[in-house]
This record gives sequence, structure tokens and C-alpha cells, in this order.
Amino acid sequence: MARIIWFAALAVIAVKLLSGHWPWDLLKAADRNAAASRARAVLGVRPEASREEIVEAHRRRLIAVHPDRGGSLESVHEADAARDLLLARLAERR
Repeated sequence: MARIIWFAALAVIAVKLLSGHWPWDLLKAADRNAAASRARAVLGVRPEASREEIVEAHRRRLIAVHPDRGGSLESVHEADAARDLLLARLAERR
């Protein structure tokens, strides 16, 4: 059992030395990238989209999924969350 812990600790340190990040940070980054990819798919924007493109895509999506036009409130919340996530990621890059 002690050998397994010792090898696990060595593996964690090796990942930190090779990548500059702890293994659990790499997993969080993968989750964030997946969420951003899903948000881009919801709004239909490319990864390099500007703030104006994101806002315009959000406006178009809201028109399409608005409850008054046969959409659902859940779809509106999904579009809002996608816009908020992409705008936050855009602010982080600057």
C-alpha cells in the first residue's frame, strides 16, 4: 500500500514538473473548455468571436427560443448562461 501512495505522489510531482500545473488543475481546465465549447454551440459563435458577435448571437437565440414564440424558459436561461460564460472568458483573455 505504501508503494502505491509513493508512486502516486511521484506521478503527481512529475505532472507538476512537466506541465507546470497540478493534475487536478488540468482536469478543471478541461471542464472549463468543455463548458465554453457547449456555450459556443448554443449561441452558434466561433471560438474567436468578439463581444459584439456574442451579444448579437445571444439576441438572435433569445428571439428563437422566447416563450412567447413557443420556446421554453429553460432555453432562455441556457442562452443567458452561455452568453455570460463566453463574455467572462473573453474578459479573462484581455
